[in-house]
Amino acid sequence: MGDGDLSTNCVITQNKKDRARLHLVISGRVQGVGFRFSAYDEAKDLAVAGWVRNLGSGQVEIVAEGTQANLQMLAAWAHLGPPSAHVTTVREEWLDFVGEFTEFRIR
Repeated sequence: MGDGDLSTNCVITQNKKDRARLHLVISGRVQGVGFRFSAYDEAKDLAVAGWVRNLGSGQVEIVAEGTQANLQMLAAWAHLGPPSAHVTTVREEWLDFVGEFTEFRIR
């Protein structure tokens, strides 16, 4: 194995370590205000994969995977939401990257 192979393996390992999974539950006036569609646009812009859905409780749930930096930006966005939303709380749960998703969807 040459030096090139070793450095390539290090880069791949670093990329995996940089990835994470984020579970968000957003409360407030977050349904009927375009939250899911705005979250979809934000996730696509940030190149994260996963899904967003309305919950029966009136909350919105997001599960996303991507780089930690991009997921942090998604979480920061979720605290504000689209202009017509009024977010009161965001529950964040950071998890290990699974690699379950290939795209972001609205459920």
